[in-house]
Amino acid sequence: SELGMNLSTAFNIFVRQSLREGGIPFAIKMDQPNQETIAAMLEAERIARDPSVKGYTDL
Repeated sequence: SELGMNLSTAFNIFVRQSLREGGIPFAIKMDQPNQETIAAMLEAERIARDPSVKGYTDL
């Protein structure tokens, strides 16, 4: 609405552009994790590989 078009018009523009380009007309990408998230993922991997960490087979 702020761009001066309704949802139907926006969808039609998207579909036409998708057909012209043979795919999604914009880049789809995953956000890169920040340093805190990377550190947490590395810690989780370390814990998962550590045989001295107590594990559970049933909750």
